[in-house]
Formats: sequence, C-alpha cells, structure tokens
Amino acid sequence: MTEQNLRIIEVKTLQNAREEISKIGSDPESIEIMAPKAILKVIKLENVVLQDAIIIKQDMLSIGGEVAVPKNTFELHEKTGDILIIGNLKQLKELVIKLKRHYSRLKNIANKLDILLREVN
Repeated sequence: MTEQNLRIIEVKTLQNAREEISKIGSDPESIEIMAPKAILKVIKLENVVLQDAIIIKQDMLSIGGEVAVPKNTFELHEKTGDILIIGNLKQLKELVIKLKRHYSRLKNIANKLDILLREVN
C-alpha cells in the first residue's frame, strides 16, 4: 500500500494557480476553468452603507461565497460599517456582475472591486 503525503501550497495569483494545476497533469483546457477557483481572497470594504452590505451579502451567498458584516447590520441602527467579502476569484468576478445590476452606489463598488481583482493576475 502507498502512503499519501499532504501539504498546503500557497496559490496567490492566477498564473501560480495555472502552474500548480498544470504540474499535476490536468487537462490544459480545464486549467482556465479551475484556476480562478483556486485563489481565495478576503477583501475588506470600509464605510459601506449597511443597506448595501445586506445586498452584497445576499448576492455573495447566492454564488457560494460569504460576507462578514457587523452584528447589528440587519437592524440598520448604524448608517455605515466595514465588511469582509470572502470568496474565490470566480465568485468575486460573479459578484462584480451581480452588483453592476443594482443602483449606482453598488455599481460603484462593483467597478472598484473589478479594478482590484485585475491586480491578482
């Protein structure tokens, strides 16, 4: 019987993900599909209108990601707060598309997120 070895590898960029997936002999056509799923990012968004935070959370949950919000977000006692958007690159790019369908404040967040995600390559 063979013994398995486990180790955690750091995958920080799309190029790095492509290389790691290629190293194990995956089908070259599948690499572009899998690479964006291999990179988890946590993005801090500061001073978000809490109404927007709720929509961002709902949109991200619908695509399998997560958004950490302040504990009283749903009570809307505070006007703004900081949130953490948690997801892989594929999910984050889908979030950009979803947010661009909303009103101008969320479209603005989508545009900023889109610019930030371009830096990951």
